[in-house]
Amino acid sequence: MDGSWALLSGKQVLNYFQVNSQEGLRGKEAKRRLLKNGSNSLKEKKKLSLIGMFLNQFKEFMVLILLVATLLSGLLGEYVDALAIIIIILVNAFLGFLQEFKAEKSLAALKKLITPRVRLIRDMKTIILPAEEVVVGDIVLLDAGDRVPADIRILQTDNMNIDESALTGESVSIIKVKEVLSKNSGNLGDCVNMAFMGTLVISGKGRGVVVATGMDTEMGKIAHLLQEVKQEDTPLQKRLKQLGKFLVLGCLVICFLVAFLGIYRGESFYMMLMAGVSLAVAAIPEGLPAIVTIALAIGGQRMIRRKAIVRRLPAVETLGCATVICSDKTGTLTQNKMTVQEILTGEQLFTLSGESKQIWGHFYCEGKKINPQDFFGLKKTLQAAALCNNAVLQKKGITIKPAWRSSKGRQFSFETIGDPTEGALLIAAIKGGIWREEATAKMKKIKEYPFNSVRKRMGTVYKDAAGKQQIYYKGATDVIIEQCTSFLSGKRIHPLNAEKRREIIKKEELMASRALRNIAVAWKELLGNSALVKEPDVGLVFLGVLGMQDLPRPEALEGVIKSRQAGIKTVMITGDHKATALSIAKKLKLFPRGGEVLTGREIDSLSENELISLVDKVYVYARVTPEHKLRIVRAFKAKGHVVAMTGDGVNDAPAVKEADIGIAMGEIGTDVTREAADLILGDDNYNTIVAAVEEGRNIYDNIKKFIRFLLSCNVGEIMTMLLAMLAGLPLPLRPIQILFINLATDGLPAMALGVDPADRNIMQRPPHSPQESIFSRGLWQKILLQGINIGIFTLIAFAVVYFQGKDLILAQTVAFATLILTQLIHVIDCRKTEENDPNFFSNPYLLAAILSSAWLLYIVIYHPLLQEIFRTVPLDVEKSLLVLGFAAAPTVVSRILYWYRS
Repeated sequence: MDGSWALLSGKQVLNYFQVNSQEGLRGKEAKRRLLKNGSNSLKEKKKLSLIGMFLNQFKEFMVLILLVATLLSGLLGEYVDALAIIIIILVNAFLGFLQEFKAEKSLAALKKLITPRVRLIRDMKTIILPAEEVVVGDIVLLDAGDRVPADIRILQTDNMNIDESALTGESVSIIKVKEVLSKNSGNLGDCVNMAFMGTLVISGKGRGVVVATGMDTEMGKIAHLLQEVKQEDTPLQKRLKQLGKFLVLGCLVICFLVAFLGIYRGESFYMMLMAGVSLAVAAIPEGLPAIVTIALAIGGQRMIRRKAIVRRLPAVETLGCATVICSDKTGTLTQNKMTVQEILTGEQLFTLSGESKQIWGHFYCEGKKINPQDFFGLKKTLQAAALCNNAVLQKKGITIKPAWRSSKGRQFSFETIGDPTEGALLIAAIKGGIWREEATAKMKKIKEYPFNSVRKRMGTVYKDAAGKQQIYYKGATDVIIEQCTSFLSGKRIHPLNAEKRREIIKKEELMASRALRNIAVAWKELLGNSALVKEPDVGLVFLGVLGMQDLPRPEALEGVIKSRQAGIKTVMITGDHKATALSIAKKLKLFPRGGEVLTGREIDSLSENELISLVDKVYVYARVTPEHKLRIVRAFKAKGHVVAMTGDGVNDAPAVKEADIGIAMGEIGTDVTREAADLILGDDNYNTIVAAVEEGRNIYDNIKKFIRFLLSCNVGEIMTMLLAMLAGLPLPLRPIQILFINLATDGLPAMALGVDPADRNIMQRPPHSPQESIFSRGLWQKILLQGINIGIFTLIAFAVVYFQGKDLILAQTVAFATLILTQLIHVIDCRKTEENDPNFFSNPYLLAAILSSAWLLYIVIYHPLLQEIFRTVPLDVEKSLLVLGFAAAPTVVSRILYWYRS
């Protein structure tokens, strides 16, 4: 490998790429480099061309047989038949090509939406872009859970560990540094000041400059297609492929029997051969798995419009089976607009006014308005909130400086870049007159101890001009207070005895009961360089608790109620205090009478069997870690539930992957969690999960409708020919007519069922079992009954006309028209479910498909040229009424039988 970047200093690399590490590239320069070097993506294997995709339509076994039969037809002098069959084959191939093209296009759109994103600095602003737009010289910000978007020379690092197993095979994560290497060993694993494309940040954070993108990266050099989304058959597709093999065998046997009986009775060998082949082509549902792909892809596109991005098509099927949704609270069930409402210091409780996006507000103590600068404990608490913080205040991408604290700043709303909790703490500090920029002008941040799920706290070390160091902490109150041995009251530090500890915890619990999410802050002066050696675990000075509120999303209440009506249990999982979580749960009406709450510590005390026995009773899990999430998922699955689990952090990935439906947050989620997920929420909203479940159920319903229609029509075609041969009647349909029926009814009308709107009662019925057969709930009986009905009534129509005047062409025309119209009426009946009889006009695509097929039938019967090709004759009013009567009969009979059974 070319290890020259590792041997250069950060300053040398920045000079080479002509970039400032604090300002980043200019937008125009980044665009120029993108045009010059190409997108930051790995080349994928060459996709099939459009011509190749079209030619693939002729590789089906039955199509090849039909082509051979067409050749035979031409050799026997039946040129009109041969030409017509070729045209039908071409039209069918074109329709198949369109279906495959649409499916590929839909899947490509999904893939584009799930490409990783990266935080970087451009034009002195922190922005988020797709990884494909990263260019050499970009200044990239890395955090735990991020996928490294390109090869990067590290400039700053704070305890950053990177998993490079995807590239090197080394299972141990690598601690990264910014220093120059003295020599190059030639081993990627030894380049500890480099981060390589495709590797994963396990912990800590860092900053670096991009030195290579796309195929120029180490990952690109070995052409590893890391970002490629694997496409695999869904469980339903696999079952339908197995079914297809059985149906192919059955259809071939029956079609051979039809041909044999015809030849045995003296029919033309050529005619019966063509009839048998045509019937097999029309009857064998070789396109079932492909239709499922199309239905799932179309459903995936509809989900995108509802802010849900499907990464794996099997998830669409599984969504319809979901019985439990385990949802994060913050940002999913709530608005994720945190606003500090109360501040508890060592002695006093303060309240705070002002909205979440405003940098001004008033402080009150015991109902009286106060100046926060007059209360040292409050001032020190706000200072800790500002300094132990990485959020940035911005207005339209411009970082806001202390000058905005003037009255004109009150006229504007601001946004915070970074964690919403840190943003709320930053704005609270600013409202109290504490600006981080002013504080850090007098002291320098020298170290940060990032938050993780084990420590449950974050620490920052600052050094003043005199060389004195102090550390500020924030985290869960119970975690922080355990590390404290004293507390600040006024300007004095007092010992934190057991009684005072209980008093603080009790007051904090009262704050939590008011639906406040509480973050405690602490502080300690350090001796010498102790912070650079080991993080202090005890001896902290307790400063205060900041209680912030994140109100429930107004639409989440509707979603929870809708889920309950659909037989789906909603479970809230949060790291917040038990009382806070319970308060929100009650507002959302997801906590029923008799429900239970479990905390992380209580989960730790339970065995696996004990947790499994409790899981159906628990509706809220508080103070949980990602490890607890994994146990909760496994417990639900052990009880037979189909579980959907949300997650955002890197440590959530195991639980998200373990769940039947893993759901990642699109706005705040990490790349690794998105890669483990089946579904990504574009807006991190609980209602989007409910909408996805509804869409999943609708897709499953539409697949069943399509299968019912397609197979019953195929059975009807086979029964028409078989019964005619058994009854000693002439052929009711000519081979060319059979192929046309396959084109006219298995094409557009069948596809239009795939976009049928959802039943109005679809979310008022229980979920179906994932083990349930697609043919359950009487679908097989409906298919066979309707197919037999179609065959019988088509044959009766043929026989009535044939025995009236022995005019075979007229009788065949009647049978031909009857069979097509029967299927067009049946497609409407297939929309009906046990819960719903939809409006005829609610699916305009189906209406257009029916009219198109009816128009094709009309011109085949009444156009002189097509009459010669398809061997048809015009029908008078009497015969037309006869056709309509027999075409409607199968549906009338099935409706009567349905009403009788119900």
